[in-house]
Amino acid sequence: MSQVYKLPLVLEPQPGGGYTVTCPLLPELITEGDTVQEAIQNANDALAAIVEALKELKRPFPPALQPSKENTPLWVETVLAV
Repeated sequence: MSQVYKLPLVLEPQPGGGYTVTCPLLPELITEGDTVQEAIQNANDALAAIVEALKELKRPFPPALQPSKENTPLWVETVLAV
């Protein structure tokens, strides 16, 4: 089962199209995508890579990167496109 992390993401539109994604609380997380949906999926993949690297290097998780507790409600602010 996957672990849930709650982090703010900033999707900055790029002049040539697409979005750059950063996280103010986790500077290591930076990626991009051609659409909002792709940018968010790529941010998820980037976070998975960061978590894996920290575990492999046996480094502690930064305070901003703490798993959400099981069976607790999550407040999620997101972007929806219709």
